[in-house]
Amino acid sequence: MGQAFETAQRVIDRVTMALNVVGTLLILALMLLINGDVLGRGLFDAPISGVPELVSMSIVAIVFLQVGQAFRMGRFTRTDALISGLSRSAPRVRAFLEMIYCSAGLGIVLVLLQASYPLFQKSWDRGTYVGTVGDFIAPIWPVKLTILVGCAILVLQLFMAVIRSLMLVWSGSPEQTVDGVNPHDAL
Repeated sequence: MGQAFETAQRVIDRVTMALNVVGTLLILALMLLINGDVLGRGLFDAPISGVPELVSMSIVAIVFLQVGQAFRMGRFTRTDALISGLSRSAPRVRAFLEMIYCSAGLGIVLVLLQASYPLFQKSWDRGTYVGTVGDFIAPIWPVKLTILVGCAILVLQLFMAVIRSLMLVWSGSPEQTVDGVNPHDAL
């Protein structure tokens, strides 16, 4: 199970990193769009249509594209004073607490995923858009799909973290690193 687990973790991590890169590129595109709009307004009195709509949709997309990587790298907000103290003295207890934390997160993200799918389906079926007809319109289904994809990769990362914690609780052995990152420390 160890080798299969590590292979699955590497694949999930690569997908997570790819989504993170897409989110970063979206930030760059957003910066260029905003600067172009500011320059167009100031120099030519010709703003770019739809910038506020695109910015609001892009921020949501960026968050969900990068949420899996944020979890993977241990950048979720939490208090780990107790957990850190248990690292050396009681690694199995730490792993058990990590399992509870990740299981709770997994449950919450699964609810979010389940609640988001009908919203995506509705926007796809109805062709829902933002903007004003005749000026600028953009479909909202790509953002709704991004929310689903981001939630799905976070579910996979959380599930793997639960399995990793269970393996440590069961075996008590120190963990190995995956791509230079100790997955347990990233939690």
